[in-house]
Amino acid sequence: MIRKHLARALRAGHQPFHLPPGLPEAEAMPENVVIECGWGRLLPAQTWRDPAELAHALLHERAGQRDIAFYVEKPQVLVGSAPQQLFLDPSDAFRLQLAGYRARPASRRGYTVRRLRTRADVAAINALYRARRMVPVDPLHVWRERASRAITYALAEDRATGEVLGVAMGLDHVEAYADPQHGSSLWALAVAPQAAHPGIGETLVRYLAEHYEARGRAWMDVSVLHDNEQAIALYEKLGFQRIPAFAVKRRNAINEALFTDHPEGVDGLNPYARLIVDEATRRGIHTEVLDAENGYFRLTLGGRSIVCRESLSELTSAIAMSRCQDKRVTLKLLRAAGLAVPEQVNADDGQAWAALLDRHRAVVVKPVEGEQGKGISVNLGSADEVRAAIERARHYGDRVVVEQFCAGQDLRIVVIDFQVVAAAVRRPPVVVGDGGSSVRELIEKQSRRRAAATGGESRIPLDAETERCVHKQGWALDDVLPADVCVRVRNTANLHTGGTIHDVTAELHPALRDAAERAARALDIPVTGLDFLVPTVDGPNYVIIEANERPGLANHEPQPTAERFVDLLFPRSRVPNGEHA
Repeated sequence: MIRKHLARALRAGHQPFHLPPGLPEAEAMPENVVIECGWGRLLPAQTWRDPAELAHALLHERAGQRDIAFYVEKPQVLVGSAPQQLFLDPSDAFRLQLAGYRARPASRRGYTVRRLRTRADVAAINALYRARRMVPVDPLHVWRERASRAITYALAEDRATGEVLGVAMGLDHVEAYADPQHGSSLWALAVAPQAAHPGIGETLVRYLAEHYEARGRAWMDVSVLHDNEQAIALYEKLGFQRIPAFAVKRRNAINEALFTDHPEGVDGLNPYARLIVDEATRRGIHTEVLDAENGYFRLTLGGRSIVCRESLSELTSAIAMSRCQDKRVTLKLLRAAGLAVPEQVNADDGQAWAALLDRHRAVVVKPVEGEQGKGISVNLGSADEVRAAIERARHYGDRVVVEQFCAGQDLRIVVIDFQVVAAAVRRPPVVVGDGGSSVRELIEKQSRRRAAATGGESRIPLDAETERCVHKQGWALDDVLPADVCVRVRNTANLHTGGTIHDVTAELHPALRDAAERAARALDIPVTGLDFLVPTVDGPNYVIIEANERPGLANHEPQPTAERFVDLLFPRSRVPNGEHA
């Protein structure tokens, strides 16, 4: 049996091993095993007899990857072999005993779980990992090893769109290194932050547990960061129990947050400020948190010091900021620059907005200085709806405008230093029926998932506008939604009201890129998020409806928004080849 595992290991590219003399085959394991996982190497520590050799292997980690020595019996000895370069990973290990595992009864859901099949799947895996700030895989390696029995990639795919919504990697320890304990493990679980379907992570974990149970494996382990409460709750719900297993990693830029102290107050920052501070810290730029609750911090490098509030810095003038805050001024300047914008009138002029409604059949009502989608009502087709929307908007500001409704995809383009850095389509929040929950309950569940995926930044309000949108599609909030039926619960796509974000930077038409850069120059603002409505992102037609002076850069990963922002603030912190010091 062990000879068969040796042949498989050699075919999979694993390091060869030799049987220790006199050891029965049933108890033999290869020595000094290195398993290539695509995102890095996994080194089962029980196969390494000499801690110094294991430390030496960890120190040969490739750039941009994350190696892990797992099942380290004496982590203090291993770290002591290279204390300046290795550290004990602050993660907990959990084990699911597969003999006692109970499968969940089959249920209808809007996605399927399957194995990796195509090169497009590999690209989708990397898109998920980058969106979750995880280490991407080497596409060539993963594709080459797609038939490996040692490593299994499970993917969750949306039934309607074919979009890959989640991924998890499983490792069969018997196939990988002839584990006499017949174990397996789960690694690199990621779920798309915009996924509308519930339970994707749980389904992927169950898929791999049942896969290894069918192979006769005894257990499945997982390593999870000690403070990842959401993940730990999922594993404990499924029956995982803590075990005394330790992991050691190399000190590198990827792992830096795990072994360094954060500047005082950083943990209180929201995701938008934290993304920038983390990038600055990686470059050796000093951070002083001034007001964590409101996102204020000071960055200092040498004699240069700049105060920021998230992506709004002292480089943005008060004039540029005021141009963006007043939606009337924004459109006036953009129209004068020859850019396409919707027609707009003051809400106080009843005759003007009535004529606008008559001309365009549908309008939008919004506060002049609103943000985060608050007080906005979209696609209003009657005078009564407009009047009610104006009253709602006045709760967020005295000045209100009525604007021509333009159909199309909601496209946010981020421009930094007058160059397009990222583009993403923003979609309104949608709930998917399960045949047993009311629309209200589905909204509450989806809102909790969006909040968890965005650090509390995205939630779906259960307000009059949500009720109006649901009612317009023929449903009431307390109606039970049939299985797989989708209902859009807001007409706006703002992240803060539950919208989801999908990167389209690579697809952006040159005309849209040019319009965004011209708009930034017309407003004379160095950092802005421009809201477009477009028929398609790969076509030239558009209207620009707003400009945001403080765009959320964290919403556009994996695009290098934080990197370009810090480049703008501290140009000398970027080395000539594009890699940061």
